[in-house]
Amino acid sequence: QVQFVESGGGLVQPGGSLRLSCGASGRILSDNAMGWYRQAPGKQRALVAWITSGGSTNYVDSVKGRFTISRDSAKNTVYLQMNSLKPEDTAIYYCNLLPAASRIDWGQGTQVTVSS
Repeated sequence: QVQFVESGGGLVQPGGSLRLSCGASGRILSDNAMGWYRQAPGKQRALVAWITSGGSTNYVDSVKGRFTISRDSAKNTVYLQMNSLKPEDTAIYYCNLLPAASRIDWGQGTQVTVSS
């Protein structure tokens, strides 16, 4: 059974950067549209960035210009480069397939905390 494994989170000061990684077995990450989602305390999980199977990228307005999603097909990994981090970016970050109907079981996520 395929499972996503997220990593790279941590504690960072406002204005700092982190790079998250998402891995999985097989070619599921290379052959499908993938998204990064986040869930802040007390809020629902929400999509923040996604990359299509063809490599086009999209972002929600709150992260546009600060976050970059990318894929390394050779490593079967999807990344989320996060720059100029803000306290409101604090959340658990997850990766999964798109569209929603294609999603599989969620991984454990990786915690990102932005605080001084």
